[in-house]
Amino acid sequence: MTLAAATTEQLYKQLHSGADGLSAPIARRRIVAQKRKARVKSRSQRELKLLLRQFSSPLMLLLIIVVILSAILGETSDTIIVLFILLVSGLLSFFQELHAGRAVEKLLQIIAVKHQVVRQGKKVDVRTKEVVPGDVLLLNAGDLIPADCRIVESNELHVNESSLTGESFPVAKAPGILPEDTPLNQKSNCLWQGTSVVSGTAKALVVYTGPETVFGQMAHSLTQVSPTAFEEGLKGFGYFLLRITVLLSVFILVTNLYFHKPFFNSLLFSLALAIGMAPELLPAIMTFAMSAGARRMMDRKVIVKRLSSIFNFGEVNVLCTDKTGTITEGSVTVHGIVNIAGKPDPKAQLFAFLNATFQNGFTNPIDQEIGSLPLKPAGYEKYDEIPYDFIRKRLSIGVKSASGNIIITKGALLNVLDVCTFYADEAGTEPALEEQQRQQVKTQLEHYSKEGYRVLGIAYKQTSKTDIVYEDEQEMVFLGFILLEDKLKADAVDSIARLEKMGIAVKIITGDNRYAAMHAAKALGMASSNILSGEELSKMSPEALIVNAAKTDVFSEIEPHQKEQIVRALQKSKFRVAYLGDGINDVAAIHAADTGISTNNAVDVAKEAADFVLLEKNLVVLAAGVLEGRKSFANSMKYIFATTGATFGNMFSVAGASLLLPFLPMLPKQILLTNLLTDFPYLAVASDRVDEEQLRLPLRWDIRLIRRFMLVFGLHSSVFDFATFYTLHTYFGLRETPFQTGWFLESIITELLIVFIIRTHKPLFRSNPGRLLLLIALLALLVTVWLPFSPLAGALSLTSLHQPQALAIGCILLAYAVTAELLKLWFFRSFRAVSS
Repeated sequence: MTLAAATTEQLYKQLHSGADGLSAPIARRRIVAQKRKARVKSRSQRELKLLLRQFSSPLMLLLIIVVILSAILGETSDTIIVLFILLVSGLLSFFQELHAGRAVEKLLQIIAVKHQVVRQGKKVDVRTKEVVPGDVLLLNAGDLIPADCRIVESNELHVNESSLTGESFPVAKAPGILPEDTPLNQKSNCLWQGTSVVSGTAKALVVYTGPETVFGQMAHSLTQVSPTAFEEGLKGFGYFLLRITVLLSVFILVTNLYFHKPFFNSLLFSLALAIGMAPELLPAIMTFAMSAGARRMMDRKVIVKRLSSIFNFGEVNVLCTDKTGTITEGSVTVHGIVNIAGKPDPKAQLFAFLNATFQNGFTNPIDQEIGSLPLKPAGYEKYDEIPYDFIRKRLSIGVKSASGNIIITKGALLNVLDVCTFYADEAGTEPALEEQQRQQVKTQLEHYSKEGYRVLGIAYKQTSKTDIVYEDEQEMVFLGFILLEDKLKADAVDSIARLEKMGIAVKIITGDNRYAAMHAAKALGMASSNILSGEELSKMSPEALIVNAAKTDVFSEIEPHQKEQIVRALQKSKFRVAYLGDGINDVAAIHAADTGISTNNAVDVAKEAADFVLLEKNLVVLAAGVLEGRKSFANSMKYIFATTGATFGNMFSVAGASLLLPFLPMLPKQILLTNLLTDFPYLAVASDRVDEEQLRLPLRWDIRLIRRFMLVFGLHSSVFDFATFYTLHTYFGLRETPFQTGWFLESIITELLIVFIIRTHKPLFRSNPGRLLLLIALLALLVTVWLPFSPLAGALSLTSLHQPQALAIGCILLAYAVTAELLKLWFFRSFRAVSS
């Protein structure tokens, strides 16, 4: 089917559609067929794939190898035990990811992007997946385009096609017929999936959807998501552990073989050691921490679109935000519409009302407020429109009445003034607008702005034309000023102070002029001299902007493309930047920021670009979301510290002892069981309480800190491990099963203790752990103590210890806990600056 060359009537006929859209039965059939064609998997299929994925990781494959080898060699008990551990570990991860995935699905349904289509002559809102070929799509500024379409009608339509063509400037679109071989970036009569409407309106016929669209064919490269800073750090951490694990395991295997120990036992021991050192539950822990954080954020009216971004939220130390609706109430009121002399003007009021009422580019609070003025003009009819865009910063409406055709222009005052040649004076005449009057207008603008008003200009001209274009915006008559008031929120000052106490610098980026920005900065207690205008920014070198952006609190008269420049400059200064915006002009900055934030009432393209969506545009809500991000980050770091400290220390000790002792200090199945029993409490760490002190400042991934922790606490753990070895082997003369039992008990209990010790930077008894963590750890402890006396003891090669041996291990554990607590206090005090 030709998209650009066919006539609209031909396309309607081929798609069995028309100007009134599809009939309901045809639409339903096509929705079903589209889902079948797209091979949308059922919930059960998706969940089965998720389950199988849990057993495809390198760690799980190692366990599977152990099971197979054990079964081949007739080690029935080993086979059953390792298989049990494999299934439990895999199912734990599966249920965590399953729960998190379902929770996110529910959250995303709340903010699902919808599109307006015409079906059976009626306008209906449908989700993206329900848009089908033959639908008649109605588009406004800010809308995402869900399919490849042919334009039927348009009015000054401009589309951002950068996702397909790389062209950053909006492209003009209009109905027409073009040769099918016209290059994609020149097909001005077509719209493409994945692009967005910048300005204007359109009615378009949907021709291709899903994989048949241009975007669908390029989807793999266009939908790649950059990893978050935390994910990058975690990836590096994984490679770091992998190198250590492989080197140590190979070294142990070769050494054991050198000393002529049985090959199979040596191989299983090395594999178990590798599995024991690796944090195999890290994906499940991360998923659980993120899903728990997402649920808590939802309670705080923050919806998480991308789970891994939660950790980025915890790292944020700079927030860039617009002023309207965030710092201010967002409920604009018309303070007055006055002429050049500053007096109320009925004609200016009427024309402002007509302009706001007749415009249909996109809904905005300013036009809604002006349109709610108590005026009921009759005899005026709209015949054309030039939509607002961020280059002209004007909106023009063509209206006709008994007195003829009129063009009414409203917009940023200086931009309106630029197209005016005359002005309306108090006497009702329209003299030439000389330099003296222009200066008077600018002086008035400064005066009104300093009083905190947002100022728009209003102008008009008589015309004989029945349609209007950009070129008609000239030689107009300046009518006066529209004074808008948007008061600061009552809690704005406190909210900014709270964020600053949390270590987050707030930077306001606004299109308002410098005087209005200075007024807002003064009201918020910011340094009014610390303001940078868009004009000044445009003259700066990239290097100068990096320096100045970090020092600037308020950016005024900022163009849309400059918002992204500011974000990039701050990132080059090593800041973690969050950007909060809800308009078309915010999309590039939302994409560029480390954490993109939008609101539920934002335009579609802004919501789609964001990582988080606020159900309330409020800094209080944002601060609450940041705290939840920090909690998720802090709890995840607890697991990483615990697993790199105690686990690495224990495994290093086992490896060392295996070289010194004539028998294995712990059997492979005992190592795996140790790993499983200690992993249960680690899962609960993800929902643990976090000390208030750890939430005061932004957190940041620091591999150097983790390495230091691993070295310090790993060596500390090994000291007590070797003390245990000496006590059991030399003092008590224990061999094999009794020795392995004592070491098994000491190893698990030290790993349980270290979780509670490192979960807080404060003294242990001054911070209460979460109830779930406490209960599961207690259960793991009871199971550990019970196993040597249980019916499973024989299969696990465990035996009960005599009272003196148990007492000796208890003394070692007590000494371990006391010294680990003291070491922790020293470590976090010494490296607090690094860790924060």
